[in-house]
Amino acid sequence: MTEAAANIGTTQVRDGFAFDEAALARWMQANVDGFAGPLTVRQFKGGQSNPTYRVDTPERAYVLRRKPPGPLLKGAHAIDREARVLQALESAGFPVAHVHGLCTDDAVIGSWFYVMDMVEGRIFWDATVSDVAPDERAAIFDAMNATLAHLHQVDYAAVGLGDYGRPGSYFERQIRRWSQQYLEDVDAGRDANMDRVIDWLQANIPAEDDATSIIHGDFRIDNMIFHPTEPRVLAVLDWELSTLGHPGADFAYNAMMYHMPPHIVAGLAGADIAALGIPPEQDYLATYCTRTGRASMPHYGYYMAFNFFRLAAIFHGIKGRVLRGTASSAQAHERVRVLPELTALAWQQAERAMG
Repeated sequence: MTEAAANIGTTQVRDGFAFDEAALARWMQANVDGFAGPLTVRQFKGGQSNPTYRVDTPERAYVLRRKPPGPLLKGAHAIDREARVLQALESAGFPVAHVHGLCTDDAVIGSWFYVMDMVEGRIFWDATVSDVAPDERAAIFDAMNATLAHLHQVDYAAVGLGDYGRPGSYFERQIRRWSQQYLEDVDAGRDANMDRVIDWLQANIPAEDDATSIIHGDFRIDNMIFHPTEPRVLAVLDWELSTLGHPGADFAYNAMMYHMPPHIVAGLAGADIAALGIPPEQDYLATYCTRTGRASMPHYGYYMAFNFFRLAAIFHGIKGRVLRGTASSAQAHERVRVLPELTALAWQQAERAMG
């Protein structure tokens, strides 16, 4: 099954994820302006760590995101943070779904949740956007670039997100966090390329580390809803990893697509981007820099190596869970299979950054 087939659309609510729909209807009647039932609920496909549902009424559709039922790690699945950043960004004119309300009463459906608008449009699961013409493809990439630049220019303090994360020292904190997770997962073992990358990243943290903006943390083309017929972003999705951080890191995560083989995650490696109408990486970077008022991004190579390391650390954690029997999906096993290739790519990016 392709990633698109596994993630597109909805299905019946899966076992263990059902809730009292009548209780939800009562809550929405009291908290959502214009709500009029009856409602029907279906669950979105895909592996979101926060279960996500489509709620349909005769007049309109909504999306509900909730914490998973059952015991959770402290601080995990913070859907209240998601709702908060969505509301703040909407006030700044950034394209996100409108949040109608947040419920922090477990008694309603069993866990905290929020309800937002259902935004109808196109999601491109393939980074090559293979089903559009080259001129529209170029415009789609430009819209993605402009949207990320817009995010990084939002005044986070002015929209009430001054305490949404810790400004400054982003790379130092992130490298420490992911290195510690990697080193402590003895079941998953060690990887020579990973060890080299960690040493290099720790020794070469750029001096300009204190640049800070709202960052998405997972800004990929498949986390955006585009207009049904126009190359325009209507909403950016999946804010679970958002925080205050370094905008260069967030941009480089998006630009990893230029170096990423599509069998690892959606990427452009090996694609004829000129024939497709996709801008070259350096043009894509230059356009972002122009939009954000930078003359250049001198530490771009470091940011790219950091993001490959971060993704490899995430895959390494999945390997540990597979070996412990707590992750059994086909996707998890595929992540384990490609981990050595991903760590090799991380070291390759570090070597490239060294010049």
